[in-house]
Amino acid sequence: MAAGAVTEDYPQEIDEQLTTFDSSVNAVKTMLEKLMSMSRNDVMQKLDPLEQAKLDLMSVYTLNSLFWMYLVTKGINPREHGIKQELERIRTYMNRVKEITDKKKAARLDKGAASRFLRSALFDPDDKESKKAASKKPADAPSEAPQRKRPKQS
Repeated sequence: MAAGAVTEDYPQEIDEQLTTFDSSVNAVKTMLEKLMSMSRNDVMQKLDPLEQAKLDLMSVYTLNSLFWMYLVTKGINPREHGIKQELERIRTYMNRVKEITDKKKAARLDKGAASRFLRSALFDPDDKESKKAASKKPADAPSEAPQRKRPKQS
């Protein structure tokens, strides 16, 4: 088939879009072939539960998106079809997985480090010297240096 005959079947304006679509379909096909060449059980055993959930959600979302496109090509409005609710349901699960992932990445408080940080930030060298001097004197002897009180911090 000649190249000129192909361009007569559709408007020139969409030629670039069709080329992009064709390359995208080929990329999806390559990924699917790679995924289908491996046993699902082998793939799942290598992943932790969170990664398994991500893979399952990605697969289901991709299949439903492809079905959405199929409905569009057949002239059926997918917004009036049950596929819309299914895609929304999958999106809610994807958001849940994202929340779990974000919680795992969130910073955690190291209580020991925080207490050391605060202790050193509130360190008063005069207070330490007076405590050493008081510990060297007998308990019944009055202290000569008055103890400084720290201002109350809230």
